[in-house]
Amino acid sequence: MESIMLVATDLDRTLLPNGQQAESPLARSLFRRFASRPDVRLAYVSGRHRALVEDAIAEYDLPKPDFVIGDVGASLYEVRGDTWLPRSDWCEAIAKDWAGYGHDELAALLAALPDVRLQEASKQAPHKLSYYAEPLADPSVLLARVRRELAPVAVRINLIWSIDETTHTGLLDILPASASKLHALEFLRTSLRIPLERTVFAGDSGNDMEVLTSDIPSVLVANAQDSVRAEALALTTARGHASSLYLAQGGLAGMNGNYSAGILEGVAHFIPATRIWLEA
Repeated sequence: MESIMLVATDLDRTLLPNGQQAESPLARSLFRRFASRPDVRLAYVSGRHRALVEDAIAEYDLPKPDFVIGDVGASLYEVRGDTWLPRSDWCEAIAKDWAGYGHDELAALLAALPDVRLQEASKQAPHKLSYYAEPLADPSVLLARVRRELAPVAVRINLIWSIDETTHTGLLDILPASASKLHALEFLRTSLRIPLERTVFAGDSGNDMEVLTSDIPSVLVANAQDSVRAEALALTTARGHASSLYLAQGGLAGMNGNYSAGILEGVAHFIPATRIWLEA
């Protein structure tokens, strides 16, 4: 058997075909078969919390993952059957950044923020403070205001901004500085002792950008917006990681490169030994 590979993917509009573009008819079934291989460790990397990840698995008949990075990197679970085990080592690692402050205390400090509103309680987490906002093309003023409001308490924060294209809503997540999709994925990869060359990440949007433009081999699925594609290419080139980003374009096993087809295309690109299996 080949050495273990780690395949990590965003959910909404990456693995889940809930965007406007068409899904190749056989792509998800092929993805399920691929994920069942004994040399694959599957991780879902999402802004969703646990209940919404479980909803997606049921609704779209997804394979059970081995790991889930949820809440935009603020939670990490090991999944064994129906049992989700929070990785306490990850929680301890990121909690230090908030200097003893809790979710509700930080929300109170940000009560005067203009033009934002707290998301529902179900979308909050112990180390994630989430807001709705206007779909700002340039959120820099808002993000600077958040940092000013929290500066007196000396917490270290990571601000994640994205736009939900289906509802045209701005989304702001405030996390500990060390909590992000990238840091959580690196933490997981390192703990599993899986080398970079046996790791593939897939994403589609702005909140995947930190991973897409890192040295982790990453695929941007073909249904990603043109603006995301252009930004990812520019950043990877500027950071010297151009060879670590692949843009799915379709063609693998006759599929179109959207959603799970794009994920598999990226796996075949970065781990060529899988291509024969995927095209069989």
